[in-house]
Amino acid sequence: MTKKQRVLRSSAWFGGAGKNAFMHRSWMKNQGIPDDLFDGKPVIGICNTFSELTPCNAHLRGLAEHVRRGVYEAGGLPLEFPVMSTGESNMRPTAMLFRNLASMDVEESIRGNPIDGVILLVGCDKTTPALMMGAASCDLPTIVVSGGPMLNGDFRGQKIGSGTHVWKFYEDVKAGRMSVEDFLSAEQGQSRSAGSCMTMGTASTMASMVEALGIGMPDNAAIPAVDARRGVLAQLAGRRIVQLVNEDVRMSQILTKRAFENAIRVNGAIGGSTNAVIHLIAVAQRLGVDLSLDDWDRLGRDIPTIVDLMPSGRFLMEDFYYAGGLKAVMRAISTTGTLHLDAMTVTGKTIGELVGDVTNYNEEVIRPLNNPLTPQGGIAVLRGNLAPNGAVIKPSAATPKLMQHRGPAVVFENIEHYHARVDDPALDITADSVMVLKNCGPRGYPGMAEVGNMPLPQKLLKQGVSDMVRISDARMSGTAYGTVVLHTAPEAAVGGPLALVRDGDWIELDVAGRRLELEVSHQQLADRHKAWSPPQHAMTSGYQQLYVDHVLQADRGCDFDFLVGQRGAAIPRQSH
Repeated sequence: MTKKQRVLRSSAWFGGAGKNAFMHRSWMKNQGIPDDLFDGKPVIGICNTFSELTPCNAHLRGLAEHVRRGVYEAGGLPLEFPVMSTGESNMRPTAMLFRNLASMDVEESIRGNPIDGVILLVGCDKTTPALMMGAASCDLPTIVVSGGPMLNGDFRGQKIGSGTHVWKFYEDVKAGRMSVEDFLSAEQGQSRSAGSCMTMGTASTMASMVEALGIGMPDNAAIPAVDARRGVLAQLAGRRIVQLVNEDVRMSQILTKRAFENAIRVNGAIGGSTNAVIHLIAVAQRLGVDLSLDDWDRLGRDIPTIVDLMPSGRFLMEDFYYAGGLKAVMRAISTTGTLHLDAMTVTGKTIGELVGDVTNYNEEVIRPLNNPLTPQGGIAVLRGNLAPNGAVIKPSAATPKLMQHRGPAVVFENIEHYHARVDDPALDITADSVMVLKNCGPRGYPGMAEVGNMPLPQKLLKQGVSDMVRISDARMSGTAYGTVVLHTAPEAAVGGPLALVRDGDWIELDVAGRRLELEVSHQQLADRHKAWSPPQHAMTSGYQQLYVDHVLQADRGCDFDFLVGQRGAAIPRQSH
């Protein structure tokens, strides 16, 4: 029996002898594309976030050439297209403000063009969820290829990690332990090559999530950006995407609830970024997969953190790759029975088949289960009258003795108030105080900037204080560390309880009990709420107004309300 040949989506543009097909093919031929490449060959879109303004993605133009080779080898037609690139290092006020905008760019670029399958080229942290969200809404065959981390940072013989050592060195400068000249000398040593942060920040976390979800190729998480094997991975992905199109394996068939459950557990094992919580919930919602904060707490609670990487540990992504990478981590935790080994991947193999015989080559970097960095890793979800809809903390990056703490609040109404007040010698603050930052959530900033890991007051740093409990509705960089409670929902700007906290109010944090309580009576809070008025936003026109009007809260992934759900890749109407 002859197998029926699948009708390619691109044939609606390029197939046949009609006027429209003539026009579509003719204009494309000005690039020197031969006739036969329009004759039933799958068209593979290479969705590229290359930008010199996004340093982590500045090498992706070269990586796209490796993808292109693979697509040609497998009998496809590769066509590269740019989309908005959101780099956290340069973009103000925060790249997170534009994640949803980039996802809209991706979705409409895919849907509106003759594309049968797509490779997503990503790097700096928001580009990964943005492209996955946009592609998920279209649900075509898809593979994500990350750009890879930078080589290990090095400063005077010491390994230094991107982001992590910025926070550390800057606090050393404020405390008088490091000179400004030495601080500035570390700049180039931190960024020695192309690639994204080589700590387990959000970029490396999301690259790991891509691999754990099965939507990327094996070793996607950790191959350094400048290692030739990154190019090999990209070329193999180019070959494989053509096969996925021929087999009609769509994104939704890979990104199932079981795949997301695997990713949450892996995030706990690697000590991944708290930002992954928001991003995976947003991707899942685009696919109609029910994923919540409760899933994060339930699935990650008993997973030990076994990857000894900064900011939680000692090593960096280059070391992680040489030790065996994410496959070795997944192999280790698979022995506990907590992974869905039958989850399918874009390779055509299951997770179990990919990790079944993997070796851990360095048990200092990837620790044995009986010697973890943190016995209970994952992301802890806190609830209470200060966070009715939840808040999160990363236990592996926190100080153990502060995980149960009670102290008086020192309140900063917004980030400008924090900067104006934090180093005032007259500030009434001690190591036992709880620093509270308001109005930095999705609507409040707007965009929910990475300011939740507030640097400590200079006078306390000089006393030797290295960590304090900090609470906000903001995010923090995955490269940061400390006992930092984030994503408090509802946020202050919409009248959440965080908005009502005053200097001197007592707050209790109990991570083991998953509680975050403001010791103020219900009646007092009600009275304060009557007197509360929402803050004025810095900008009230254009995209930022759209964002403020439609963004969901952190516990729901900060997507736009009108983007939740899958719209598919129905072929748009002809205009000729």
